[in-house]
Amino acid sequence: MIVDKDLAKYIVETQVTLSDALVKLNENKLQILFVVDSQRKLKGAFTDGDFRRWVLNQKNINIQLPVAQAMNKNCQSVFEDVEHNIVIEHLNEKVRYLPIVDNNAKLIAIASRQPEMITIEGRIIGPDSACYVIAEIGNNHNGSLQAAKDMVDASINAGASAVKFQMRDLSSLYVNSGDAHDVKEDLGSQYVLDLLSRFQLSDSDFGEIFEYCRQHSITPLCTPFDRESADKLMALNISAFKVASADLTNHDFLRYLSGKNLPLIVSTGMASEQEIQDASVVLNAEGARFVLLHCNSTYPAPFKDINLNYMGRLSQYSQGFIGYSGHERGYAIPIAAVARGAKVIEKHFTLDRQQEGNDHKVSLLPDEFKEMVTAIRQVEAAMGSNLPRKISQGEMMNRESLGKSVIADVSIAKGEKITRKMLAVKSPGKGLAPYYLDKLIGMQANRDIDKNDFFYHSDYSNLPKVAARHFDLPQDFGIPVRYHDMQLITQSNLTVVEFHLSYKDLLVDPSEYVNKNSQMRLVVHAPELFESDHVLDLASDEAPYRALSIKHLNKVLNLARELSPFYPRTRRVPVVVNAGGFSQNDFLSQEHRQQKYSVLGQSLTQLDLSGIDLLIQSMPPFPWHFGGQRYHNLFICPQEIYSFCQEHQVNVCLDVSHSWLACNQFGYTIEDFFLKLGPFIKHLHIADAAGVDDEGLQVGEGEMSMILIFELMKKHCAQATWIPEIWQGHKNQGEGFWVAFSRLEQQLAHTSN
Repeated sequence: MIVDKDLAKYIVETQVTLSDALVKLNENKLQILFVVDSQRKLKGAFTDGDFRRWVLNQKNINIQLPVAQAMNKNCQSVFEDVEHNIVIEHLNEKVRYLPIVDNNAKLIAIASRQPEMITIEGRIIGPDSACYVIAEIGNNHNGSLQAAKDMVDASINAGASAVKFQMRDLSSLYVNSGDAHDVKEDLGSQYVLDLLSRFQLSDSDFGEIFEYCRQHSITPLCTPFDRESADKLMALNISAFKVASADLTNHDFLRYLSGKNLPLIVSTGMASEQEIQDASVVLNAEGARFVLLHCNSTYPAPFKDINLNYMGRLSQYSQGFIGYSGHERGYAIPIAAVARGAKVIEKHFTLDRQQEGNDHKVSLLPDEFKEMVTAIRQVEAAMGSNLPRKISQGEMMNRESLGKSVIADVSIAKGEKITRKMLAVKSPGKGLAPYYLDKLIGMQANRDIDKNDFFYHSDYSNLPKVAARHFDLPQDFGIPVRYHDMQLITQSNLTVVEFHLSYKDLLVDPSEYVNKNSQMRLVVHAPELFESDHVLDLASDEAPYRALSIKHLNKVLNLARELSPFYPRTRRVPVVVNAGGFSQNDFLSQEHRQQKYSVLGQSLTQLDLSGIDLLIQSMPPFPWHFGGQRYHNLFICPQEIYSFCQEHQVNVCLDVSHSWLACNQFGYTIEDFFLKLGPFIKHLHIADAAGVDDEGLQVGEGEMSMILIFELMKKHCAQATWIPEIWQGHKNQGEGFWVAFSRLEQQLAHTSN
């Protein structure tokens, strides 16, 4: 349960107009407002339902009347001295927010079961947020301000969300006023006091290190161990308090910190179940916004004592989400904690584990912390949701190449009844999955089907197959083909043909398949994969690999020149190439990207571009390389593409599906690509897209507005050619392409009307 004393978003006064109340109701997203008088005494509640009921009883509707006219005067409430378990019993699916009033009916708080998001300097901690990762510097700076700054820099580079320090007023905290030389103290206390007396930052140092953090865009947090320290931190504009495990049982101190109205991140080490529950009751009663961190306070903590399974139980006492503060060796446990639902991770951080001080021994070094953060982000991405399972784009590729399909084991004439003997199941998985076999038996073939031909959804459904026809679409357009698909280009009013080559096609004489066509414009798409698993990469850091890529691409350029005479309308053959720049495990730094752009520029000088218009294709952030995902780094950012094209005088094939995914990943807009690259865009690949890696989707099956795309094309690159780059669009006589054209034609015609 949450008890929120910050009432502004919940309340309106009785004289506020219905119009203003409706605006606030829409803005606060709570679906309810509580109506109070000028003394903040609770008078009623107001919801959309209350407003609708009021409207039905009015002859003349005037939303400038006071909200009191439409409120529900009989809203539930409880008194402030009611036990928490009674309040919880009142909260249910119908009553999500419950007013708490004092003995004079004055509203003092709102109770709810809803987990509230916590915001710390713009970073959200909540059920659906990315994990908030804290680098616990503590006193590992060993009293050196410069060391503290160095650790902040290293924490930023390691990917921390925040850095945390510790502050103690030793004179008020210890019974001996923090005397490090007190011979009467136990050994443990003597050791700790000796370290603290030597290794604390001064008050002025704290002010400087906090300012340094903010200048470098990382949040400074701190654990106060006493009231004096909490007050000093408030004066330094601290944005949240970390509460040490040692203070979980210090209820007066918890109340004191709660009174500062800042978020609290509370460790639960060294505490029993009852003590955790009691602390939670105190924090809730004070209206604190807090996260409980599972913690074992031994240094280092034995793995057998950590008990991550307890985190599920801990969530009963937290405000809907939990975290983990770790003192164990390594960083495997925090990663596992994220998989268990941790939304905050705190881990000790040092530059040298050999320094004096117990915390150094259980701390991560910068590279280790960075590896932990990377792994946390990977786990978060892998968690997904409990929605119905969806096949990824990479899986679909592998399903086709590795899977099986129903095929015709004999030739079947249109109208013939399909029997079991006519069917077989064989690879690849290009058509209907094997479970359709029994469903096809007894149906009448709706077309002539050759032996070894695949069955498609249009063969099974009663829906008419979308076929080639004349399409009314802007600019010169066509379809991608392989040599064996050449018959498709004769079935429509296409003016562009784009040959999607495989490396095997480089061994074929094109004259065996291609006839002269003076009406069509030619585009050639270079293979990405060559023999011996060589993926084209003109920006490779390895010179031999790069040299082989250049050699392969020059072969493609030679073939493009061989094709040119068949299409006299094309003076310089546009050759689309995925130039490379991918990486295996993560995106590259900006510096490394610029190095690769430089290498790519050098590679271009070794290509024979006579008669060729080289079009480097815009890329997605996570390309599927033959069924497996990689990271792409070049030709992702519109500004970087512009700079490269301007410097090296090359043009672009804008794959709008790829670039849409880049927008989703990095925050660009698709308008950025057209605005910056318009003069360089000579050809486009058109397909829908969704998320960050679903590319090549059928038109209307993703997130994109094709109306916007074509408006941008008309404005910025009206002379460019285009094709529908629909994944597997060539199957079933090009059905995917004809569907794309039909949908585009319908959308664009509707807009023009």
